Amino acid sequence: MSRAPRVAVFDYESGNVHSAVKALAAAGADVELTGDRSAALEADGLLVPGVGAFAAVREALHARGGDEIIERRLAGGRPVLGICVGMQVMFERGVERGQNTEGLGEWPGSVTELDAPVLPHMGWNTVQAGEGSVLFRGIEQERFYFVHSYAAKTWELDVVAPFPRPAVTWATHGERFLAAVENGPLSATQFHPEKSGDAGIRLLRNWVESL
Repeated sequence: MSRAPRVAVFDYESGNVHSAVKALAAAGADVELTGDRSAALEADGLLVPGVGAFAAVREALHARGGDEIIERRLAGGRPVLGICVGMQVMFERGVERGQNTEGLGEWPGSVTELDAPVLPHMGWNTVQAGEGSVLFRGIEQERFYFVHSYAAKTWELDVVAPFPRPAVTWATHGERFLAAVENGPLSATQFHPEKSGDAGIRLLRNWVESL
């Protein structure tokens, strides 16, 4: 019997991450909540959670060496999954309440406030899964749980052969925004799979089984 993939949930004091740990365990992973650099680098998969403001999450990640860990993993083709603000910080910058904060720059583009009649966007919403998506395999028509006021609204990365095209998933709240991206070893969701019931567990299982 093969061992369960080891997933490190990076603990850099960004909100309650225990629901993510439980969801990953339910999805079949051998999960460790850790802020340890070696454990985060060596795990089969690294989950980067994120709750709160873009600038605060970016600062906390930097303080714990998370930016360097993420960069090293991706350079070695080792999978990383970002959730909510953990997705947003992968872009070049975030603009919140007039504050312009540099992101990790793994993807081009900015995270800005949604143009919607009601913010935050809180609750269940459908998505338009990207062509070739692994995360949404078998759950393309399901609903997922969102809690956010900011998002990336454009996909600007130009990928040329022989590299595979990213699977880009969209949702709409007031305007269209990126709900998820799968780009080589780096994947991310704007919604919270750990709060999305059976569909969220299935999405995490799809990721875990790809490790």
